[in-house]
Amino acid sequence: MSSNRLIKQAAEWVKPAPEAFDLPSESAQKVEWLRCLPFMLLHLSAFAVFFCSFAPACIAIFAISYVVRMFGITGFYHRYFSHRTFKASRFVQFVGAALACTSGQRGPLWWAAHHRMHHRHSDTDEDFHSPVKKGFFWSHMFWFMTAYAYPTYTKQIPDWKRYPELMWLNRFDWIPFVAFGAVLYACGETAVAAEWFGATGLQWLVWGFILPTIALYHATFSVNSVAHVWGSRRYNTKDQSRNNLVVSLLTLGEGWHNNHHFFPGTAQQGFFKGEIDPTFKILCCLEKLGIISSLKRVPGWVKDKGT
Repeated sequence: MSSNRLIKQAAEWVKPAPEAFDLPSESAQKVEWLRCLPFMLLHLSAFAVFFCSFAPACIAIFAISYVVRMFGITGFYHRYFSHRTFKASRFVQFVGAALACTSGQRGPLWWAAHHRMHHRHSDTDEDFHSPVKKGFFWSHMFWFMTAYAYPTYTKQIPDWKRYPELMWLNRFDWIPFVAFGAVLYACGETAVAAEWFGATGLQWLVWGFILPTIALYHATFSVNSVAHVWGSRRYNTKDQSRNNLVVSLLTLGEGWHNNHHFFPGTAQQGFFKGEIDPTFKILCCLEKLGIISSLKRVPGWVKDKGT
């Protein structure tokens, strides 16, 4: 790789994303390793767990960080921004978007645009992260490391690009992510936190930021990959979406993927008894508290089709 290309890819870390591609050319489908260096370094930083002592509070710190940020992805990036399955004020939608940004999975408009494209072309040649067409590992991770996946396809999100605060957050999605890690480290360094939890700043950073962020990545990615390869099919959809209990447990209910692809217009993905959907339960609580409204439930005819 030439030095000019190295400099060009490194510059992608700080400059705005390029305009969207009309078609995924061969060059646009190549993995840009240098631009994705922060993503890879984050994975390598997991080895820091071997260089800091363990405290029982680390498990709680990991779990809270994981669950809260996973809800930001499932409740807001997916069920709100991608599918508009409930209503929220501008303040709530911004807070929900900022929360999801702490997961490091790019901005709300980027996420929603790519997800809408996935639903429109699911498991066809135009689905850029289909394991059926492009293989498991491409679907799981490599697709989003390409030039084609980098831009926000604003044509897919005309309903959201009119909000300047969301456009700003989408452009600077790294700010909540970095701030979250810094706050965790600072919390661990305070005397009060040290006394209550018995965990240092490094332990908070490793167990509250690095490890759960990596887990969030691969749990979310598994919906694209695992839930299109392994699991049951309650509905006869045109794609290969599947219901997978393990993925559902890891993603607060997102693994009922065949249900979702049959009827994506509901905030509920576990349609039937035994289909655990914690995200929907949390959204129901938020609705009762008046924080969100107009939560869309599963219509009766959809359930009838699945029995």
